[in-house]
Amino acid sequence: MPKAPPPDDSVPESSHPSRRTFGRIAYGAIALAAIGTATTYSVKAASAKGDLSSNLTLIAPAGAGGGWDGFARETQQAMRVDRLANNAQVVNIPGAGGTIGLGKFSTMHGQADTILATGTAMVGGIALNKSPVGFDNTTLLARVAEDYDVLIAAADSPHNTIDDVIGAWKKDPKGFVWTGGSAGSVDHLTIAQLALLGGISASDITYIPKSGGGEAIQTLLSGTTDFASCGFNEVSDQIEAGRVKAIGVAAPKRIKGFDDVPTMSEQGYKVTLTNWRGWLGAPDITGDESAQLLDVLTKTRDSAAWKDALDRNKWTDVWQTGEEFAEFIKEDTSRVEKLLKELGL
Repeated sequence: MPKAPPPDDSVPESSHPSRRTFGRIAYGAIALAAIGTATTYSVKAASAKGDLSSNLTLIAPAGAGGGWDGFARETQQAMRVDRLANNAQVVNIPGAGGTIGLGKFSTMHGQADTILATGTAMVGGIALNKSPVGFDNTTLLARVAEDYDVLIAAADSPHNTIDDVIGAWKKDPKGFVWTGGSAGSVDHLTIAQLALLGGISASDITYIPKSGGGEAIQTLLSGTTDFASCGFNEVSDQIEAGRVKAIGVAAPKRIKGFDDVPTMSEQGYKVTLTNWRGWLGAPDITGDESAQLLDVLTKTRDSAAWKDALDRNKWTDVWQTGEEFAEFIKEDTSRVEKLLKELGL
């Protein structure tokens, strides 16, 4: 597949995705569309290289207990419950926003029985770490699910709305202390986007990175920080228990079960960044192998076990494949790179 040069501000939106972000679209998406539903295409009608569902390795490019690890293990469990993959195994390769795992994965040419979890953090990791490899060194399979950040404060905070936060923040931009995940993470970028929408320079943000929602909450309760941006599923139990106050969620609509927490958009601040997750195939796999992998992933996504995982983790289904997924990668990369530049990273 021909690859276009890297995009710049002069490239129109209708242009093909850039060389770095486009990747190699899973030709399986075209194959599945041509032959119709999964009932007319079975993974058991395997290629000469065998049935990929018999042994499948899922790489989580992060440590145990992290977001990608949870996503990979929920996928593994759904595959096992519905017997969609006979021997699905999860392997962790942590580091550098997923780019350590991506770098190793990019050398697995033709290794169709291995897939790599990806998402917003990897988009940021590629840009932040100036990674020599990107999505074009893989085969794009599917964007699967996303979750949303929520802005939280200590339960006794005097601030109850985004307007309250922005008003106080403008009075002392650098004196307001924020926390969330690592520098350049979705948490950090969400705060940056909110700052820009509120007329505050992203370079004025004072941000203390933490390893997760639990640590972020401790800084709020101790008074070390004023506000946090965290994944909703990381802190939902603490919101429910009343330990922290949810001021706004960066979602298109309110989260089920937390109907009293307004979205940021409802409050006039359209924060569009989401923490999406999906799957990549190895470079140089065949169209038939792509089709097999997409068939397994499609059946997993449609399973009752996966629907339960979506509900438990407060994830939203955002299934995309083929050209649609490639175009999304292009747009997300542009958005993330712009925010990182605003932050001076």
